[in-house]
Amino acid sequence: MYLYDQYDQAMVDARVAEFRDQTERRLKGALSEEQFRPLRLMNGLYLQLHAYMLRVAVPYGTLNSRQMHALADIADKYDRGYGHFTTRQNIQYNWIRLEDAPDILADLAAVEMHAIQTSGNCIRNISSDHFAGAAADELVDPRPYAELLRQWSSFHPEFSYLPRKFKFAVIASDTDRAAMKLHDIGIQIVRNHAGELGASFYVGGGMGRTPMIAPCIRDFVPLDQLITYAEACLRVYNRYGRRDNKFKARIKILVHELGQDEYTRQVEAEFAHMLEQGIEPPLAELERIKGYFEQPVFESGLAADFDRSDPDFALWADRNTHAHKAAGYVSAVISLKPVGGIPGDASAAQMHLMADLAREYSFDECRVMHTQNIVLPHVRIADLHALWTQLEAAGLGSPNLDTIEDIIACPGLDYCSLANARSIPIAQKISQRFAQSGRTAELGELKLKISGCINACGHHHAGHIGILGVDRKGKENYQLLLGGSEAQDTSLAKITGPGFDEDGIVNAVEKATDVYLANRAEGERFLDTYRRIGMEPFKEALYG
Repeated sequence: MYLYDQYDQAMVDARVAEFRDQTERRLKGALSEEQFRPLRLMNGLYLQLHAYMLRVAVPYGTLNSRQMHALADIADKYDRGYGHFTTRQNIQYNWIRLEDAPDILADLAAVEMHAIQTSGNCIRNISSDHFAGAAADELVDPRPYAELLRQWSSFHPEFSYLPRKFKFAVIASDTDRAAMKLHDIGIQIVRNHAGELGASFYVGGGMGRTPMIAPCIRDFVPLDQLITYAEACLRVYNRYGRRDNKFKARIKILVHELGQDEYTRQVEAEFAHMLEQGIEPPLAELERIKGYFEQPVFESGLAADFDRSDPDFALWADRNTHAHKAAGYVSAVISLKPVGGIPGDASAAQMHLMADLAREYSFDECRVMHTQNIVLPHVRIADLHALWTQLEAAGLGSPNLDTIEDIIACPGLDYCSLANARSIPIAQKISQRFAQSGRTAELGELKLKISGCINACGHHHAGHIGILGVDRKGKENYQLLLGGSEAQDTSLAKITGPGFDEDGIVNAVEKATDVYLANRAEGERFLDTYRRIGMEPFKEALYG
């Protein structure tokens, strides 16, 4: 994984000192909240319903054990003993005191972490495939390219005050595990017909109140022009993006209103102009970065299977592991979705354990997943039972990856000042309902996502089943959506009809699964059946 050099560390240390001074001035009353707000947001500090929330950047989701231990210590020392892992591969702390924020940033800086650009109208944390560097189906490890983008975008003077926030995702396989087409810019590392590595650019995706799927505006950009092309895309957006209306300020609106062809034409013109200026970092810099992502030394001749005599372990190993490029290894997913639990939450004790397990079983590395879980990317198959035993004892052994119990949910109205409805209780009730019914296995792959408001932090538009919480005459109301996907077959879910109350939405989800089971063909997922039979059978069951 990438290690800070002297410039990275100096940059982060300087920001900590700067923010400490700003915070002291705010506490003394020398700065008003209006004056302080943009300063704290530049450091990932939000004022939520009950307290300050700090969002910590985890670039492309990669952590070592030292960093995970530090995150656990912060949860214990400054929060209420837990943290919340997000779909952006970050971690959030929900109960922060303002006077502690500079000390937290200093503790993060000591382990090569920060909260810079996790808020504000700038380029946010660069996300990537959580199985990067391990997946059997990837072309190359996409993280060096994500790191190059991170270094280019950090404190970039031209893009510090964009029309709105901006998000990149980078992948390197045909299987999209990062919702790449639902980002402002999605980049896929590919090979052209000559066998050369390059990048396909997808621009103008996003969720929120106006969800859109990013179109591919260029199918191949040479690697030595990657940053230049990204900058051309940003320059056109920065030049023409709406600043008079925050609801129309994202790049997806610009691409839509200009049209894909005209936006692409302007990017290509800017790209040609910039190539003449020669701003691209040399390929030697990319090679330097790649050196930090060299593969571990994997053992050879390892067993390729495991003892299935323990059915609970076998179920977990079948569901929660992913194929690895090295024989005898898998990527092992640690579920943060226990039955009735809060999706994405982990206690300090659990974080300490995950850090220890990463060091013992996964070459001192773990990843925050897009799905709000944690993965140990390089685990020997022979070690799986020992790993599972420790996870199970700590409440981290739920065998539910990609099932209806593996729910993505935002914090909702329990914490967020923007939310209209609670997400957490809905997720808890649904996971309990299906765990108790024993139907999770029968339903197979079924991705359910819940958002507490139209901002879609829970990615409800991309759920096979999506739930959106809204305010209806002062009461929480929940709309049911069907047919979304964040994968390579990206699609946007559609609203079934009138919304439901808290208990009603749980019943509605169960009715939707009943329709699926009654109509599915052999081998069909929920999404496949929905696409084949359409919305009407579901609406009939839901509304009669």
